[in-house]
Amino acid sequence: MSASSHRISRLEPYLDRPEPAPTLLKMLVGVQLAGFRDDAGLSQEQAARELGFSPAKLSRIESGKGRRPPTENDVRALLELYGTDAYEASVLLKLLRRAGEPGWWQRYDKRLMPEWFDRLVGLQEAAATIRTFEIQYVPGLLQTAAYTRAVVERGLPNAPAAEVQRRVELRMRRAELLLRTDAPQLWAIIDESVLLRVLGSSEVMREQLTHLVEMAERPNVTLQIVPLNVTNASAPAIPVTYLRFGGIDLPDVVYLEHIKSANFLEDRDETEEYRFALDRLADEALTPRDSLEMLRSTMAGRYPVR
Repeated sequence: MSASSHRISRLEPYLDRPEPAPTLLKMLVGVQLAGFRDDAGLSQEQAARELGFSPAKLSRIESGKGRRPPTENDVRALLELYGTDAYEASVLLKLLRRAGEPGWWQRYDKRLMPEWFDRLVGLQEAAATIRTFEIQYVPGLLQTAAYTRAVVERGLPNAPAAEVQRRVELRMRRAELLLRTDAPQLWAIIDESVLLRVLGSSEVMREQLTHLVEMAERPNVTLQIVPLNVTNASAPAIPVTYLRFGGIDLPDVVYLEHIKSANFLEDRDETEEYRFALDRLADEALTPRDSLEMLRSTMAGRYPVR
């Protein structure tokens, strides 16, 4: 079996996933096509020129970006140009067809799911490890429904009740990711101020901190808190989400969210900077055990049962 055939044989299990994973599959298709192009000794510009594609179009196909996967005709043309053997081509085309199946989140109104957010949810669904740092709110995957509602109402004070409810439902559906049998590892670091900032009410906050304790006791969740008395903590100025994908040739992705948009970083030099920053922050934060103790003491002292 050739090196490329061995490489693509590792992708066959993705054909049997019970839930579609279009974001992951688009990326896998793109990575494999780029590998076949390299094996054929062609640059991206040469391959694009041979098929009458613009370089931007081929770059988009190989990066797996955009709401929709590439067309089957385009992928077949690329496979033929690269001289891909029948087995490799058949697996890749099956992956491409599965990439066209909508994920559960793509059934929501596009107003709730702009393209950048669609991509984040798809990447989280496919990730093996999710690392996140939050400076203002509890990480979305660890929020309760009442806390989410308070966050949404704070951020969108004029939103209709029905839209608020849909946003809460979407967040809760996303959180189910951590309860799956194949759940990713979540490593969350949050600033202590998140625990002290009252959203909704004291009762909402007590419920939220109780939920954080319960989730932090799960084997796939690690929670650390950066205490306020760490005055020189190397915390980024904005929330950071770092995603890794297990056992396949995909780059790590860093997600940086802004008010109405987001950036995705995939260049290794850039993503490694954020990985090192998260590593330093984890060293400066309380240990997971001490973080749990802080959660419990904050609940007792700041949000006691009335």
